[in-house]
Amino acid sequence: MYVPTDVPDRCPACDCPYESVSRHTGGFSVNLLDNERYQRVCFYPTSDEEESPALDCYHHTHAEAGVDGSAGRGVDGGDTPSAER
Repeated sequence: MYVPTDVPDRCPACDCPYESVSRHTGGFSVNLLDNERYQRVCFYPTSDEEESPALDCYHHTHAEAGVDGSAGRGVDGGDTPSAER
């Protein structure tokens, strides 16, 4: 895992704020079933320093994902009432 420094202010996949980002070039697993810190991770295609394929993972907290009603954005980036989440 690599932590890139050239990242955007908002997640390019959903246009929401995010807490952190990590770049992965190999296989990995994501489990958010009982995660107290993150509600959602968005994946966005990129490349590493050698131009090999990679994925940037944008980690959204519960508040950033709108679960507590503060962000109000859905997984696809569209407006989603927090009551539906």
